[in-house]
Amino acid sequence: MSDCLFCELAAGRGERSVAYEDELAVAIMDLNPVNDGHVLVLPKAHADGLADLDEDVGAHLFRVATRLAAALRRTEIRCEGINLFLADGEAAGQDVFHAHLHVMPRYDGDPFRLSREGGFQQAERHTLDRTAEAIREALAA
Repeated sequence: MSDCLFCELAAGRGERSVAYEDELAVAIMDLNPVNDGHVLVLPKAHADGLADLDEDVGAHLFRVATRLAAALRRTEIRCEGINLFLADGEAAGQDVFHAHLHVMPRYDGDPFRLSREGGFQQAERHTLDRTAEAIREALAA
């Protein structure tokens, strides 16, 4: 066994409940679901985080997640909405360092929250423009 639990699960080793699988990805049920139907979409090739993930594989993960979201809505699972969530890095809440995308069914009054202390505040346009420029420059580098 490798040190990466998700590598083992993606390779078919270990107990898992598979919702979807192809040559690039596997979607398994989360052991600690936010709500019933919470699925993790894992790339079969190891990537610690987004910067390590092959761009085409990353796009494939989102295509799979889109299909799973549509499928969840066709089940009897309570699903009034869907959140897609990917934590990239420890500061973002990543605790398993194998890139993975959460597909979480949501419904009014469920217990899951993503919030910001003090609430959200609208940024000033000049700040947004400066930030956008910094990102454009980094993309070009």
